[in-house]
Formats: sequence, C-alpha cells, structure tokens
Amino acid sequence: MAVHDGHRERLKERFRSEGLDGFTEVQVLELLLFYSVPRKDTNEIAHALLEKFGTLAQVLDANPADLEKVPGMGSSSALFLKLLSAAGRRYQISRTESATILRTLEQCGAYLQPRFFGRKHEAVFLLCLDAKCKVLACKQVGEGSVNSAGVPIRRIVETALSANATMVVLAHNHPSGLALPSADDIQTTKRLAVALDTVEITLIDHLVFSDDDYVSMAQSGYYKPGESMCVL
Repeated sequence: MAVHDGHRERLKERFRSEGLDGFTEVQVLELLLFYSVPRKDTNEIAHALLEKFGTLAQVLDANPADLEKVPGMGSSSALFLKLLSAAGRRYQISRTESATILRTLEQCGAYLQPRFFGRKHEAVFLLCLDAKCKVLACKQVGEGSVNSAGVPIRRIVETALSANATMVVLAHNHPSGLALPSADDIQTTKRLAVALDTVEITLIDHLVFSDDDYVSMAQSGYYKPGESMCVL
C-alpha cells in the first residue's frame, strides 16, 4: 500500500508542476482514477480501459454500463469518467457566456461550438438574438440519433418568439461525419426560414458542426438569408 501511496503522490506532484502535456493517456487515466478508486492500482485499470476502448477520448465517450465491465471499474468510477466530458462541455460554454454581443457568423460559431463538445448523438440548438446582436437565449430544441436529428419547426418558432428574438441562428452536429449539410438539412432550413419569416424573425444561418469544424450554410451558398442589421 505504501508503494501505491508514493506513486500516487509523485504523479500528482508531477501534474502540479508540469500539467498534463507530458503525460501518456494511460497516466492521465491513472491520475483521474485516483479520485474514484482509493485502494487499487489504477495503472492496471487504465491499461484495461485503453485496451478495450482504444483511446482516452473513446474511454470518456463510452457508455457507463460498458465502462463498468472493465475489471476494477465500479459504478462510481464509470460515473466519474462520464462526468468529466460533461463538465468539460459546461466549462467551454461558461467561458463563452460573457460574449453576449455576436456581430459576425464567426462569433456565432465560436459561441455555439462548445454546446456540441463530446456529444455522440445529434443535437439541435437555437441561438436567439435581438436587433443589436445581443444574445437573448441559446436553447436545445431537438435531438436525434447519430444519423439524424429531429428539427421540430413549430418548437423552434415558439422558442424564438418566447425569447422575443429578431434574428436566430440554427445549429446542429454530425458526430460521425463531415460538417457538410445534407439535402434534408438544406430543405429543412428553407422551410424554417419561411416559417420564421411569417412572424418577422430572420433565420441568419444554419451551422453544421463536426468535431472542431463547422460549415455555415449561408457562407457556403446553401442558404440565402434575408438582410441582417449586424451579422456580417
């Protein structure tokens, strides 16, 4: 037990002084598991996790039930690892919350991107802005499987109206593919633009995200929005 204690303190001290940049993925997992596995050799568990799932990212994205099947992993450890990616997403969102004025599509993309961090299924978000480009709300309005996302047009219109929005940006992700709009994405965007126009709200753009990349349907020519007062 004393050997394990000394190793744990050395690894913790190394992180304090150097950060994680020099750590292997095994060492990162080993260090993380110190906080949910108090009395076992977490190096063996870390190796087993990477052997089963492949990479650190795949471990953190794994289903908790599958994580629990790895020897040495219990429900608390599985929940702890799942909490990390969820907390990372909330951290990124929190960092963007102060940017309440979004004057360009690039700023809108940067604001929305953290919402899709670590997601393995499609999700649809609506960013609501007033005439001065102030963020009024950013809400999830739909979700779907890895291959398709439901885009409930009525719900989107109601969300925009309840936020008293003048303009909106729609965004969804392609977790397992390229950040390119499908034919269904383009058709849905056009239908939504018409529905919003009837209540005098402009659909500025529809952004499609995949990992760290995204495509603007307006800038790429897939969709032509109406005039906007502040988005360039």
